Amino acid sequence: MRGAEREFMTQKITGTMDPDILAIDAALRRAAKRALREGLETGTPVWVIKNGRMVDLTLGKRRKGRAR
Repeated sequence: MRGAEREFMTQKITGTMDPDILAIDAALRRAAKRALREGLETGTPVWVIKNGRMVDLTLGKRRKGRAR
């Protein structure tokens, strides 16, 4: 991720009183945690862009003995 993109992604939302808009950050974090947990439980890859490259967050963390 480039510097400008990273800065945009980490900015706090200000200037609004809408509770739905203010809750977006927490909701996205909960969704990301859930996606990772489900990926680990089911052996499904969870792809993200990290340092400009696509990586699977579950790689090397998958539970053993749950072949399908």
